[in-house]
Amino acid sequence: MSTAPHATPLETLRTWLDERLPSLLAENQVPGAAVAVSVGDQVIDTAAGVLSTRTRVEATPDSVFQIGSITKVWTTTLAMQLVDEGTLDLDAPVRTYLPDFKLADDEAAAAITAGQLMYHVAGFEGDFFTDTGQGDDCLEKLIATFGDVPQLFAPGERFSYNNAAYCVLGRIVEVLRGKPYDACLRDHLFTPLGLTHAATGPHEAILHRAAVGHLRPTPDAAPEPAPVWALVRSNSAAGSMLAMRPRDLLAFARMHLADGLGPDGTRVLGAESARAMRQPRVGLPPLGILGDSWGLGWEIFDFPGGTVVGHDGGTVGQSAFLRVVPGQDVAVAVLTNGGDPLALYTEIVGRVLRELAGVELPALPVPDLAAPRVNASRYVGTYTSSAADTEVSQDAEGRIWAERRPKGVFARLGGRREKIELVGAGEDTLIAVEPENGMHGLHAFVGDDGAGRALFLHTGRADRRVAP
Repeated sequence: MSTAPHATPLETLRTWLDERLPSLLAENQVPGAAVAVSVGDQVIDTAAGVLSTRTRVEATPDSVFQIGSITKVWTTTLAMQLVDEGTLDLDAPVRTYLPDFKLADDEAAAAITAGQLMYHVAGFEGDFFTDTGQGDDCLEKLIATFGDVPQLFAPGERFSYNNAAYCVLGRIVEVLRGKPYDACLRDHLFTPLGLTHAATGPHEAILHRAAVGHLRPTPDAAPEPAPVWALVRSNSAAGSMLAMRPRDLLAFARMHLADGLGPDGTRVLGAESARAMRQPRVGLPPLGILGDSWGLGWEIFDFPGGTVVGHDGGTVGQSAFLRVVPGQDVAVAVLTNGGDPLALYTEIVGRVLRELAGVELPALPVPDLAAPRVNASRYVGTYTSSAADTEVSQDAEGRIWAERRPKGVFARLGGRREKIELVGAGEDTLIAVEPENGMHGLHAFVGDDGAGRALFLHTGRADRRVAP
């Protein structure tokens, strides 16, 4: 790598990215990627690979990729703008704004607050990708189907990642604004941020160089273009549709770094609200790539050297990573369209944080195969959610196994029944012996049923025990 003798750290990083990104893609079978990094008001971006292995259209820095669940920070920002205006109270029950909001547990539905939706403690099942059409009323129709959605735990009791909660939050935004969610994004974020390469769905994305997601038909096969571009529109507020180039994603991140000020000095979000979003609200079990706690929308990471906020996103064959360092005015976005993108995250984001912010990205957890056998009597059982059923067992040799059977949309999009071996990784935590998608998955067992058995298997979502 050659750089100018007096190059700034950001310029040196750009040279490295231009040279390293193509080989990173090849090493990890990632068809294409686009990356942007900012320090203060200085931004660099680059791209490599292709947007589709079928069309071979090259990725450029202006290509739009889906950002998946990073959308949740945008939805929270829209809601916090309403807090600034005095029309939304985070401590008020959801029914204050959606009187017809129903769940299977009526007492819980009456108690859940708007704020609890933002940091994943509402407590109800969270993965419902019902297609309610392409109309502007799709979100309203989706919420109307929640009457039989089960409650996992009392509102506010613990963290469990919840897409459906963000659909409810998006519907609150629609009601208070009197217009569809997509229009709220365009009018209250795209326009004041000056975004030029951002799309709320496929009809806008096709006006740009748009990435297509890629999936593996079998575990050992090369990634192929996904059968659909996106999930259903009814989940837009949770992250099913939003796409943009990484530079535009960083315009949003830089607004948050500036405590709510847009690029031209326009106040997009109140300073107090911007800071409140970055404050921890609930702690998480140790789950590897996930943060240590969750704020309002933002995931919070207590890394060596400083606190980082961010969010990841995964849609149909596309993965996105956003990390922001408030104390150092640094942000980085990595957008990809298939393969094993976690290696890009660890190498690119790790170098950015270390060299520009003095923050060290911790290594992902790995199993200790020499560790003594664990008595799994507390963990053995069947756990269920709307996404999958998982059976945890221990054989006569003391080996622990988790057999997972995807359900619903997760099965339809290629999820396969799999049985993995787990070993001990700390108190009430097990780790997969073999890596999947670039990491050894952590499984935390939380709660107690009164007989010494865990109530939930936690992998980010809390799957409830249904059998001893």
